[in-house]
Amino acid sequence: METSDFSNSQPTSSVQNKALPRLKLLTMFRLGLFQTGLGMMSVLVFGVLNRVLIRELGVPATLSTIILALTLFVAPARIWFGHMSDTKPLWGYHRTGYIWVGAASLAIVSVLLVQVMWQVGDSLKAGGWTTPTYAWTGLLALLFALYGLAVSACSTPFATLLVDVSDEDNRSKLVGIDWSMLIGGTIIGAILIGVLLKKLTLNAPIELLQVQINRLFLIVPLLVFGLAFVATWGVEKKYSRYTLRSTLVNQEEKITLNRAWRILTATPQTGLFFTFLVLMTIGLFMQDAILENYGGDVFNMEVGKTATLNAFWGTGTLVGLCVAGFLLVPRLGKRKTTRLGGLLVIFSLVWVVLSGFTHKPEQLQIALLFFGLVSGVLTTGALTLMLDLTAAETAGTFIGAWGLAQALARGVATVTGGVVFDTGKRLFSNLVLAYGLVFAVQAICMALAVWFLKRVNVQEFRTNAREAIATVIENDLD
Repeated sequence: METSDFSNSQPTSSVQNKALPRLKLLTMFRLGLFQTGLGMMSVLVFGVLNRVLIRELGVPATLSTIILALTLFVAPARIWFGHMSDTKPLWGYHRTGYIWVGAASLAIVSVLLVQVMWQVGDSLKAGGWTTPTYAWTGLLALLFALYGLAVSACSTPFATLLVDVSDEDNRSKLVGIDWSMLIGGTIIGAILIGVLLKKLTLNAPIELLQVQINRLFLIVPLLVFGLAFVATWGVEKKYSRYTLRSTLVNQEEKITLNRAWRILTATPQTGLFFTFLVLMTIGLFMQDAILENYGGDVFNMEVGKTATLNAFWGTGTLVGLCVAGFLLVPRLGKRKTTRLGGLLVIFSLVWVVLSGFTHKPEQLQIALLFFGLVSGVLTTGALTLMLDLTAAETAGTFIGAWGLAQALARGVATVTGGVVFDTGKRLFSNLVLAYGLVFAVQAICMALAVWFLKRVNVQEFRTNAREAIATVIENDLD
């Protein structure tokens, strides 16, 4: 019988794991409530605040996007938060306590940053870019960075919790459900925001806008914290295999951050998978910066209709996540599913470009639906593989590193998409070709990701990680 992913570091753990209850489907959905909350907050922060800063308050778009990007560029902290959850239990829990503290911090900081945002607008309106305006803007940037840290503080331990409570044969289902609920959260968040802000007209007075936005940022963050609490209550205590899989959890010799970093960098497999994640993420999200404009410029779609383009992509992704999690990964395996998804993403990007020559919106919508479907397949395979590529003693640290790769790549993808499009406009007079250059570069990044995936060897990673843990501890004892 095949044992758990991490049982090879402790021969008796596969026997002990049998005594623990297996994660039920209902519990998988309950865990997904945490992801639903993060999806809702993503829409709230990056959808609502981004627009208010630029359109209603008059903050330059470049400055606004830099401030928002700070939530991603504090991602190196994910490694530290992951390590802390490995080595320093909070209230008796390795993961749950950090998830609760991070979720509470996220809610509190989001309320504060909205109030500071209004101060930036008032100061800008009263005197332009004066010293007080710069001071308020600096404080707003700091709060966005703190918001990013709060997200890292809860999301990294949560992803590690998924490793702790799952086994190899049910991990793909858990990934499919949880990441589907993340995307579902963005849809729910958009609907909830629409309901709570339905009284606002296009050019509503700033006073009414403040009242409605303030109410929104009291209700939703509180709801998100409640979802995080309900999602994780009792799960770690009942299902976690962490204390069985780690050889050091009850020993005096603990993995310090320095030791964890040495283990993390001991195998070239870490660098290979990190590079794969970066290229894959860029290959999935470079179109974020230009997709709506592509619909408007090439397909003559109205603003309301271009806003629905992401809905086609999101719907396809939801289906792809579930299909891959329940059908493809159990049958094909993680690596083959990931490779198949990557190759089909390349094909779908070519399809998106070719649809531009038809100038028919329905052709673009169908192409984006397929792009979303295969993106879901790729994401499920890659995330399941990612959760496998950890060592029990430093699982949080590894998950933090993988989260760092994805967060930084997401920021780079957005910026690169705009730069490549501007380059395309200078090179080509045809708008389809200008936009097509973005999708072409995106496809090249995905092809490189598939190439790097071939060099990723899970067994070599596990062997090197075990040897590195033993070597680090022995050297420090000497």
